[in-house]
Amino acid sequence: MTRKPARLGLFGGTFNPIHYGHLRAGEEVAEGLGLDAVWFVPAALPPHKAPADLTPFEVRLAMTKLAVGRHARLRVSDIEGRRPGKSYSVETLRLLRRELGPETELFFILGLDAILEIQTWKDYREIFTLSHFVVLDRPGFPRDEMEVVLRREVHPDFRELADGRGFEHPGGGRVLWWPTTLMDISATRIRALVRAGRSIRFLLPEGVRRFILKNRLYR
Repeated sequence: MTRKPARLGLFGGTFNPIHYGHLRAGEEVAEGLGLDAVWFVPAALPPHKAPADLTPFEVRLAMTKLAVGRHARLRVSDIEGRRPGKSYSVETLRLLRRELGPETELFFILGLDAILEIQTWKDYREIFTLSHFVVLDRPGFPRDEMEVVLRREVHPDFRELADGRGFEHPGGGRVLWWPTTLMDISATRIRALVRAGRSIRFLLPEGVRRFILKNRLYR
């Protein structure tokens, strides 16, 4: 029987395509927080994106698996592809809570830009009772806005942690800043380079680059 991870990171996204910025962040969070594993969770039908703008889920899942390979702690989950309808994070977390039990600590990894728009997510206040948050810096987004959003939109009694590394929800969940190596790489830029017939080498793993070219993605 496979041992359930006691400390599990969940890194969601469209991964269209996954690149070194995603992978390095997952590596640093796993190492820094001593997580048993970080699961990359491609969204099947992200509610904030038009389906016509997305590469099919199965293709993005395949690229993510190629990128992660046989890493000791990084894994890929197809959980959102196995659920019907839109890929709401709260529903994924509810399902994992049922499957893994309350003893597993979940760490939901996302960018600062995403948490500043948390009020647009389905049942977003519940998410903070299901998982800790690990917030990654995003260029151009001010850190001090996060405290305002948390107290205004989620709960007025969020308290700052003593070490200044984040905040704690009254229910015990933490929202942690996590400094990672900032790489000026984006999936949007990679897709634009492919469309322009330019090189995407060294922006993402070589296996993923070859997969994109072989399957004529993003043309």
